[in-house]
Amino acid sequence: MIRVCLLVMVCLITFVSEAQTPKWKKGIVTDEFLFNSASFPESHSATIVETPAGLVASWFGGTKEANPDVEIWVSRLENNKWTVPVSVADGKIDGTRKACYNPVLFLVPNGDLLLFYKIGKNVGDWKAFVKTSKDNGVTWGERVALKEGFLGPVKNKPVMLSSGKIIAPASLEGSPGWRVHFEVSDDTAKTWRKIGPINTGTDYTIIQPSILVHKNGKLQMLARSKQRALITSWSGDNGETWSQVAPSGLPNNNSGTDAVTLKDGRHLVVYNHVRPHDSLKNGKGPRTPLNVAISKDGKTWYASLILEDSPISQYSYASVIQSKDGMVHVVYTWRRQKIKYVKIDPSKLTMTKIKDGRWPKYKGYIAPTSVEVTADPIN
Repeated sequence: MIRVCLLVMVCLITFVSEAQTPKWKKGIVTDEFLFNSASFPESHSATIVETPAGLVASWFGGTKEANPDVEIWVSRLENNKWTVPVSVADGKIDGTRKACYNPVLFLVPNGDLLLFYKIGKNVGDWKAFVKTSKDNGVTWGERVALKEGFLGPVKNKPVMLSSGKIIAPASLEGSPGWRVHFEVSDDTAKTWRKIGPINTGTDYTIIQPSILVHKNGKLQMLARSKQRALITSWSGDNGETWSQVAPSGLPNNNSGTDAVTLKDGRHLVVYNHVRPHDSLKNGKGPRTPLNVAISKDGKTWYASLILEDSPISQYSYASVIQSKDGMVHVVYTWRRQKIKYVKIDPSKLTMTKIKDGRWPKYKGYIAPTSVEVTADPIN
């Protein structure tokens, strides 16, 4: 009888707890900063990966984006606590010092941990490098320059297909416009070749793609754009050719996003559900709120989470993965001051259909009103 009563009490407490969880927060297991204080005032463009030793995150930090003191920093999750950030790369090059940008972590299956990043005064000046860690991010080897003309993954993680092909989502800026292409390795990241660009830069201006893998073998690309929408394209031949790019049905504020295909076949994207006003230059809108949407087919999307919704803005540039235990892990820029980490249980996510590109409303929740538009020098 006592056991029955205890079981009823546990169930009741669980029910009450879930009932009290705000609709757009269900599924969140952990919500914390990677660090509370650091030697650098600004942080941006985080990336995350799972290694045999646990999670590893990286980002760039310094006095301000594009300043010469901006370096690449790394932190590891040990015993459920993030280690103190350590600088693993600076921008000393050609006798001068320039800024570092957009780190991307990728674990070669049964191999080393790779860290791709860029160095330059601006995007047009970027040179791409890679560093290798043989101990899951504790120590790093010397940087190696990528082959001339290659940038590596510009923001989001590469994807390894069942065939062993690795596809790094990449993009170009400058004349004739923003264009997406892919850098592909058929020999576990030893050598690379190019596919694309898949758009002209004069139709849709798109950069920083992410890749989704569908059950039927098709690939889907989602990219940032200046056209106030997340842009998509499809491939039916393992990424060798791609369909004409087109709006995905989700809005975009000309800010970076990331996406991942879950083990259950659903697709998850982390982005700012913001459709900027027509008057805003280059389609740049506020970087708040920061949202999570789910899709079963990559075409119809469902609202699931609002990670941040303060009107202060600057919640952006998420990186998302799913670990072997099924949990989803997200890191993102928090007001340019810190990097936020969120662990999500995807089995607990709610799904409310997004109609006409509008985030669903529900009683008791009011979306933030923000007039702040990002003033990023580059990203």
